[in-house]
Amino acid sequence: MKLSQTAEYALRAIVWLADQGDTPSTTAEISRGTRIPPGYLSKVLQTLVREGLIRAQRGRGGGFNLARSTEQLNILDVINAVDPLVPMEHCPLGYGSHVPGLCPLHSRLQQAFSLFENALRETRISDLLSSSPKKQCLCVERQ
Repeated sequence: MKLSQTAEYALRAIVWLADQGDTPSTTAEISRGTRIPPGYLSKVLQTLVREGLIRAQRGRGGGFNLARSTEQLNILDVINAVDPLVPMEHCPLGYGSHVPGLCPLHSRLQQAFSLFENALRETRISDLLSSSPKKQCLCVERQ
């Protein structure tokens, strides 16, 4: 399974903000720290604000910070806020109907999707902070 670039950028921004604690970060600071283009980042941040994952503070000393603790926020929350995961709706073998159940391939793919979704749900943002080399991984260019 592959995450969209928007989901990846949202995760980078959330981890960046989590690492900053309660100190608000500006779009420019987040962009520099995560190597996300500022225009794209602005749209991602607006979505995260609208979905209640981060807060925006205007004015001097303003910026963005997390709206929830890192223990209350999981990877699935972030991904679903910007680009929701969707299980396969159509049979990959082209069968029009799955009565009384899914075909063997579709069933296996559905199981894999459920495992993936559960792994993301069970991984808290706090888990990422304690197990990752902070900031360094955010700045690595995609190969």
